[in-house]
Amino acid sequence: MPHVAPWHGGAEARVLSVLRDPGPKTQEGAGSGFLCVENDDPTAELQAQIFEEAGIAPRDVTPWNAYPWYINRSPNAAELQAGAEVLKQLLGLMPKAEVVLLQGNEAQDVWRRLLKTSPEAVRGRTLEVVSTYHPGRQALFVRDPEERARRAQHRIDAYQKVGDALRGTGGQL
Repeated sequence: MPHVAPWHGGAEARVLSVLRDPGPKTQEGAGSGFLCVENDDPTAELQAQIFEEAGIAPRDVTPWNAYPWYINRSPNAAELQAGAEVLKQLLGLMPKAEVVLLQGNEAQDVWRRLLKTSPEAVRGRTLEVVSTYHPGRQALFVRDPEERARRAQHRIDAYQKVGDALRGTGGQL
């Protein structure tokens, strides 16, 4: 399991950003060994750009994954359940978390699993949950150019909603 880069907020972060699984550039030898928007891959690059445009500082975010171990494929149901257990533990370490950004189907699935199996993980907390498409190119692999544009804009709008929540200005998605 890759570590979260010190560039990010860790336990002090106000945003928990969840994707599918760590990419190849999170592996030591192939990349940094860290979850980080500074990694040399298109997904990290797009996240860094949209976070910056939305006024979200790297220290405000802790990046995470629905299945936090490197597999480089979609996690199966058992793996997502294992990821939900680890996510529960992580949330327990993040008392300042205000927003959970779920990026992609697997992130949304693991969140539903967490709520179903461990509702106490969020009980008594005020967490704004924002869901959108995964920041990878695959989320835009659809024939219809209007749908591609809609998905890309949805991601931007979701990040803006996170930034608005951090600034206390709300925001509709």
